[in-house]
Amino acid sequence: MRILLLHNRYQQAGGEDVVFRAELELLRAHGHPVDTLEFDNDNIQSAWDKLLTGARSLYNPSSARLLKKTIEDFRPDIIHLHNFFPVGSPSLLYAAAAAGVPVVMTLHNYRLICPSAILYTDGQIYEKSVHQLFPWDAIKRGVYRNSRMQTASVAVMTGVHKLLGTWREKVDRYLVLTDFARNIIINSSLKLRPEQVVVKVNSVPDCGIGPAQRSAQLLFVGRLTPEKGILVLLDAAEKGKFPLHIIGDGPLRAEVEEWAARCSFITYTGFSTRATVALALQHARALVVASTWYEGMPLVVLEAFAAGTPVIASRLGGLGELIQHETNGLHFEAGNADSLITQAQRLCTDAELAATLGQNARKSYDTRYSPERNYQQLVSIYQSVLTERTAANGVRKALHS
Repeated sequence: MRILLLHNRYQQAGGEDVVFRAELELLRAHGHPVDTLEFDNDNIQSAWDKLLTGARSLYNPSSARLLKKTIEDFRPDIIHLHNFFPVGSPSLLYAAAAAGVPVVMTLHNYRLICPSAILYTDGQIYEKSVHQLFPWDAIKRGVYRNSRMQTASVAVMTGVHKLLGTWREKVDRYLVLTDFARNIIINSSLKLRPEQVVVKVNSVPDCGIGPAQRSAQLLFVGRLTPEKGILVLLDAAEKGKFPLHIIGDGPLRAEVEEWAARCSFITYTGFSTRATVALALQHARALVVASTWYEGMPLVVLEAFAAGTPVIASRLGGLGELIQHETNGLHFEAGNADSLITQAQRLCTDAELAATLGQNARKSYDTRYSPERNYQQLVSIYQSVLTERTAANGVRKALHS
């Protein structure tokens, strides 16, 4: 099976970029001929660049030509698109359709149904755009980069292609990360067929299980932004006086440093390498995910599972699927410091409970989130799409004979 992977890289590398690279390496490791076509946003600097990119995000002829040439040279059996925005554009889907190559697309976020891409704005969950053909309220609020103009550009791109039937007719299969995300997508303004959307989880390499005996310290790893719930976590740690180690960087760094200076049981070490994060996960009593928005599938949660480390998280969105209460972690009410304190103190004071949850966390990794399980699921989806496309082509030939 010859596979072509497409991806528009982000200016600040994130989880999507990591998943794209990991699946590329995974497929190649199993002997598949794999090629890539990548776009990036590095040249989008000036106001003119942004204006031009916004216009071309609707349909970029240059990107379509690049894909056409790549298809002619590589001759893929299937295309897997991760992100097309903004440089790749939906023109990639039309180029693939013209060449007769089936397309699988991973929806790492909610951009097709909301310009914010994360269903979050002004410090709260925002779902108003989900069922709207054209999200006027989102534009008024400037939910994308706090800009009405940039929000309108995204809204026009997604709205026009809803009207053209691009999302419904040019993609054979959409991959989403959780059942929660699938329910939102299939009930949205995209009007996709339910069978078009399947759940395919992410995976992470096996970092190894940490020691059975661990300190009582809890761990947070992530960007220091409001939607990650870092301020709620800091408030809970100060009130509940439980030991907390924070790794990460972002806009709220100054607040985190101030809290760490004030509270001796809060440790802040800034940005760290993946190796350092893996070591911290192996020795933590639990990972805390305090997010107040709909997370997709945070790779750090899967890394915690691989390390045999339980996770304390809210039930918001797909987190309730990843973390099962009192099985591989504990749930608390999102945004509620007192609820978080209760669960944090349970694990800090009960090493036996933490160990049991940690063992189950590792089982979750082995059964669902290992690279081998990811590979099996990914190839099964590819084969299903190719089988359906072959059958459809056979029907068309029979009708025209």
